[in-house]
Formats: sequence, C-alpha cells, structure tokens
Amino acid sequence: MKEEKEQIKYENGVLIVKGENGIVNVAMALSSPTRIQILNYVRGKEVDMQQIAEFIKQSKANASAQMKILENAGLIKTLYKPGIRGVKKICTTNIKEVKFIFE
Repeated sequence: MKEEKEQIKYENGVLIVKGENGIVNVAMALSSPTRIQILNYVRGKEVDMQQIAEFIKQSKANASAQMKILENAGLIKTLYKPGIRGVKKICTTNIKEVKFIFE
C-alpha cells in the first residue's frame, strides 16, 4: 500500500484536503448541522465564544467543544484578544469551499 502524505492547505477561500486522515477529519467536522451553521455564522468576521453559544443556543462549553472540532480540522482559526475580564477566544474563517483530493 502506498504511503500517503497528509496535507491540508488554504488557498483563496478554498480548503484543500489530501490524504485519508485529513479527509476523514474534515468530513467528520462537516457532518454536523450545528458545525455547518457555525461556519456560516463566523465566515468573514470575528466572533467570540459567547456569541457562538448564543447563536447555536447551547452553553459556552458545548460551543467550545464544537469549535475545537472545527479548529482541529483546519476549518476555523482562533485567536485571543483582551476582554473585560481576561482574554476572549475569537473565532473566524474565510473558507467558502472544501476540496477533497483522493489519490
């Protein structure tokens, strides 16, 4: 069996995924309607975890768990910004399309 090189890269709004594990990881992240809603909500803007939790009508802990799955799949970028009490986790994405390459 040929050894695959895992590869996930981002080009002009397209997430390009190559390799079995990468494809499975991204496909699993996209398999949830809630995570699809989150991707559509955060696309093109910066949103904090409280806003995401309110949007999906779940607790911040549940929203954070959903975001972790999206982040691990390379679908969301997170950063930390100063907040009123400490730092806030900010999420964003500019991904408009996902392309799977099977080789």
